[in-house]
This record gives sequence, structure tokens and C-alpha cells, in this order.
Amino acid sequence: MVANKYATVRLTTDMSVLTDKERKMIPLLIDAAKQMDDAFWLQAYGDKQALLASIKSPDLRRFAEINYGPWDRLDGNKPFIDGVGAKPLGATFYPKDMTKEEFEKFLADHPDDAATFKSEYTVIQRDQDGKLTAVGYDQFYAKQIRAAALKLKEAAALADDTGLREYLLARAVAMLSSEYRASDMAWLDMKDNTIDVVIGPIEVYEDALFNYKAAFEAYVLVKDKAWSARLAKYAKLLPDLQRGLPVDDKYKKEMPGTDSDLNAYDVVYYAGDCNAGSKTIAINLPNDETVQLEKGTRRVQLKNAMRAKFDKILVPIANELIAKDQLKNITFDAFFGNVMFHEVAHGLGIKNTVNGKGTVRDALKELGSALEEGKADILGLYMVTRLFEQKEITEGTLMDNYVTFLAGIFRSVRFGAASAHGRANMLRFNFFEKEGAFSRDDTTGRYRVNFDKMQTAMNKLSTKILTLQGDGDYAGVKTLMDEMGAIGPSLQSDLDRLSKAGIPVDVVFEQGMDVLK
Repeated sequence: MVANKYATVRLTTDMSVLTDKERKMIPLLIDAAKQMDDAFWLQAYGDKQALLASIKSPDLRRFAEINYGPWDRLDGNKPFIDGVGAKPLGATFYPKDMTKEEFEKFLADHPDDAATFKSEYTVIQRDQDGKLTAVGYDQFYAKQIRAAALKLKEAAALADDTGLREYLLARAVAMLSSEYRASDMAWLDMKDNTIDVVIGPIEVYEDALFNYKAAFEAYVLVKDKAWSARLAKYAKLLPDLQRGLPVDDKYKKEMPGTDSDLNAYDVVYYAGDCNAGSKTIAINLPNDETVQLEKGTRRVQLKNAMRAKFDKILVPIANELIAKDQLKNITFDAFFGNVMFHEVAHGLGIKNTVNGKGTVRDALKELGSALEEGKADILGLYMVTRLFEQKEITEGTLMDNYVTFLAGIFRSVRFGAASAHGRANMLRFNFFEKEGAFSRDDTTGRYRVNFDKMQTAMNKLSTKILTLQGDGDYAGVKTLMDEMGAIGPSLQSDLDRLSKAGIPVDVVFEQGMDVLK
């Protein structure tokens, strides 16, 4: 089961670039990350040890570890352990017997509690009278948070880089208080560090009920300063790219911060949400809209993990499904660029609706994450196109990016409907197919990019998604997802070919200090 879906990858880096103190920091940061792993288990399932002890098959037990529970994240969260039932949409963030209607009625009846109940950092429970109540993460996950904060402080004491030291200390305080904005700012202010750690409750995908609650995760990172220097220029181009978006001016009136930066890293440890099922290969953070508008974001490209997915998954997929004369257009540089500009594109568009419905995230609720991933994918391709036209990108060809992008859809759509990225790719595949952006040879079962129609479809889908977000049009997004967010019979047969060919869906890691030594 594990071998059929996951290729094993060893997470290593060149430790010789680190100072003695930095090498001593790595195990402390890994220890902090392990606490996030424990906290995410509680969020995603509950009692990890009880579940694993109940599974007799070693392979099945390992599969549960990879999925952080008894539901297959790469197959629509289908249960693979008898008797566990369907995965709760709200994971363990809400009472199992709570409905969306009950939650929304409670907020309507108690408007003063709305901010606390919708906070990313509260767990909703019932009190002894059965009434809904909110408990802060700093209380509910106190054991894991305190242990992680202690390790961050120990690591800070070894940090010679002032920015890194201040960030680690600020993050420790943030985790103990559930007040993250100051530490997010400190993270963006940190520029010259070689070691980094992204840690805390961050993404809201695990909350499939409302997309309100943030899940714990951690990445321990070593910066590739040479690659990062190559990427630095692109962040400065964001305002011009925002102004050129193919949408009415009111949907692009927010200007992204220009203090953003792009960095390439080797990741040496994953924990929690980012390690569950399909593995993250690039990050755009912080998610706080206020921080984004004031300072921008940091785009983190996880180069070693990205290379592993390219070699072990994307290239074999292309060899199976892409027209043979276009295989020359499958390149790692194009894959890296597409993934990188996906993350950059999260900063484009609009964060607040144009009609007073609040933030886009609040207005679109549980549909927001999938649409945001779809926006980042399509605007990432839009950015690549514009940068080639402006001769800001001079290596490779635009066709490389388009063909590699198409192969990337097949890679990501295999993550399934339980993944925001998977749903976004289903939407884009069906939209592109309708617009003729690619064609399929029924004899060979191979796909060919149609260059001009790809550009037209890219602009058309960009306009549609940006408008839906800016209008906070929940009903419109639902209609779009219902119409185009599913895998059709032809695509499913092609995905089945990939499975029969033994091509893994994703990767799983050998990681930790034993691997790094």
C-alpha cells in the first residue's frame, strides 16, 4: 500500500555550509518540530498511540502514520481501517456532533463571540451543559506548545544572526500566547540567516468544515544562498504584475508589499500538516492579510523536495502522457519556475472583497482554499508568460513552462478531492480542456499543448477566479466547483494508467539527525 503510492526520499543537505553553532541548532529545531507533529495528530485524528496499537499489519500501520489517521488523504479521505467511518469534515476542531447550521446559528445569536469562535487558534467544544465554547490553542495544546517554545529558546541562544535569534524568541512567545503577528513580522525582517524554521499553526486546509482553524506543522530549513540570489529580483516586479492582471481595476486595487523575498532552501525535516499525505514543496507565508499588505510575504522553495518529485513523479508521468515531440519541453527549471511563481501569485489579486463581504477567506468559507490554490496556479502561469514577454526570464522557453505545467496538472490532480490542490487542478484541467488549451490523441492517449489557446484559457480563467474572489461569490464558486471540480471518465482512465505503470503519487521521507549525519 505504501510502496504503491509513495516513493521514499532521504532529506539531506550540505551540512558543511553551517557553522558549529548552526549544526547544534538543527537537532533543537527538529525536537520543536516533533512537538508540532504530536499536536497535529491530535487535530487530525486524536489518540495516535491507540490507533497505531490497534493496527496489526505493519504496512497498514505505516500507512496510518503517513496519513495521520485511518483515512487515505490521496483517495478522497476514504477510510482504510474497518469501522472508523468517514473522516469528520471539521477534524477534531469542532464537536463531532456539531453541524454547520448549529455553529452559524450560535454566531448569529452571540455576535460578540464570533471573532473568538472563528479564530484560527481556538478549538470549539461543548461545556457541561452542551453549549458551544471556544478554547485557545495555547491552553488546549499547552503540553506540545510549551515544549516546542522551550526548544526554540534553546536554539535562539545559539543563533549568531540577530534576525534569526529575534525571530525564534518572538515565535516562542507567539506560540505561548496565540498572538502570531509580531513573530510573522520578525520572520519577514530576517534576511541573512542560513538556518530557518517555519513552525506553528499555519494552514487551514485540515478544517474542511469552514477553513477557519489552523493546523500545526513545521519545516526545518537550510538556505541555498546561491539559488536565493538568482530569485531575488522577481519580488520587486510584483506591483507591475498586479497592475497588469486581466481583470477590472477594482479587483486589483490592493498593491502587494514589495518587501517580499524569494528564497530557495533544502528542507531537512517535515512535521505535522505539511507532512500529511501529499508533501508541500513550496510555501508562501505568512497568511495574515494585514502582514501581507504591509510587508508582503516570503516565498520558500524547497529545492531538494522539489527535485525529488520532479525526478520520481513528474518525469515518469510525462513519459506516459505527454506527446513525444513535446517531451523535450519537460525541464526542472520550468517545474521550479512554475512552482515558485505559484507561491508568488498568492500575493496577487485581492484579499478583501469589493462589496463589503469582508475578507475573501471569510466570504468563501470552506471553498476558499481550493479556489485560492487555483488562483495561484493560473496566475503563476500568467506571471511566467509576462516575464518571458518582458525578457525578465531568458533561460529556457515559454513552451517549456506550458508543457511542464500540463504534466504538473496530472501530478497534482492525483492528490484527490480531499486536497485543495487536487480540487484546484481538477478545475483547471476541465476548464483548459473546454477551452482547447490541450488536445488528446485518442490513439496514443497522449496530450499536446496548444500554445495560443493555452494563453487564451489562462487569461480567461484568471479573470473568472479573481472576479469570484473579489465578489466573495460563494454560490458562484460552488457552481464552478460542482461543474468543473470532478474527474471525468477519460482523465480517470489516464490516471489509472499511471498507477498501473507503478508511478507513485507522492513521496515519503527518511529524515532526522540520523540521515543528516
